Amino acid sequence: MEQGLRTYLVVTGAYWGFTLTDGAIHMLVVLHFHNLGFSPLEIAFLFLFYEVFGIITNGVGGWIASHIGLNRTMITGGFLQVVALGSLAVDPAWLSVAYVMTAMALSGIAKDLNKMSAKSSVKLVVPKGENADTQLFKWVAILTGSKNTLKGAGFFLGGLLLYLIGFRWAMGGMASVLLLVYLYAWWALPMGMGMAKKKAKFSQIFSKTREINILSGARYFLFGSRDVWFVVGLPVFLASVTGWNHIEVGGFLALWVVVYGFVQAGAPALLRKGHQGRGPQGTSARNWALLLAVFPAVIAIALMSGLDPALSLIIGLFAFGAVFAINSAVHSYLILAYSDHDKVAMNVGFYYMANAAGRLTGTVLSGWVYQTQGLAGCLWWSTGFVLAAALISFALPKVPEAAAPIKASEE
Repeated sequence: MEQGLRTYLVVTGAYWGFTLTDGAIHMLVVLHFHNLGFSPLEIAFLFLFYEVFGIITNGVGGWIASHIGLNRTMITGGFLQVVALGSLAVDPAWLSVAYVMTAMALSGIAKDLNKMSAKSSVKLVVPKGENADTQLFKWVAILTGSKNTLKGAGFFLGGLLLYLIGFRWAMGGMASVLLLVYLYAWWALPMGMGMAKKKAKFSQIFSKTREINILSGARYFLFGSRDVWFVVGLPVFLASVTGWNHIEVGGFLALWVVVYGFVQAGAPALLRKGHQGRGPQGTSARNWALLLAVFPAVIAIALMSGLDPALSLIIGLFAFGAVFAINSAVHSYLILAYSDHDKVAMNVGFYYMANAAGRLTGTVLSGWVYQTQGLAGCLWWSTGFVLAAALISFALPKVPEAAAPIKASEE
């Protein structure tokens, strides 16, 4: 098997294993602490350090990877997730708010080390050739789409494990399996992958490239628009207003993310005709964001009009998820296409720092807005965030013709 493809498969497999636990830990924490009587805002604050440390990790993670290699940052992230899961598999009396926030901080660091490392690696392993940009879009979309499908499966897994074996055993079991996955990845990944030829200074973690900065701003609002209703508002609404049980809530969120992942993985085929064999351009991000803004507004109007809430959410959120998936796939391609090969890890790190900042804002707002304005309020905030992403995307330039990846062996 070609070395580049083999490395891509190892990275993708390890990322899949991590993503299952990332989805499950979110569902377990939300539902478990909702059962204990925590308010929506209190539940949101359990994820505060997860997002804050995600911002910090993305900021410095690319710089660290450029010095020690993407393989090491990815493996470190996997082992940190094992520690985070294991730390929650303790006597329930230990699970104070501060303790859970600290464990989630470790999980946030782990998640963003893995995401930055996996996405950056794709740029390095895609074979050079005439259709390199199309292949890059395809491989990134498959990695990201499959990751989101597995995260959806993780939501269902979390709800199922909480129902069957409880919070403590669920965390311990996932920690044990993930440890085996990352021990194999440690053995299988090539050393020094993604190390820069010229070591970057720490001050260079902030991008000086206009298109990277613009795309990062759009990314901030795009992911804030999702998490402002998805993280706390939606699962609490489904559990408290519609009366769904843990498996039903987890199953719905799982199915939503699975469909989202399938659409994202298929984005290259869906968009191929409009791009004449090339990857998306800056205008693609603008146009798809404008379309996306329609859906949360329509769902909010449906809820405020007294229509059946479960039916409105099921139809509306699946439509939102499909269009959101294409938006995310376009962004994931553009960040790599705009990046120089020697700076890809640092650019991706900066970009995901903006992503994590958007998630942090959305997470905190999800608890506060739901508590004060209900789910319809969360959806109106989502509409505003999407429109902000679209407005920023008007400034995105075309992808340079020469933006083509190189083999890992040539890096």
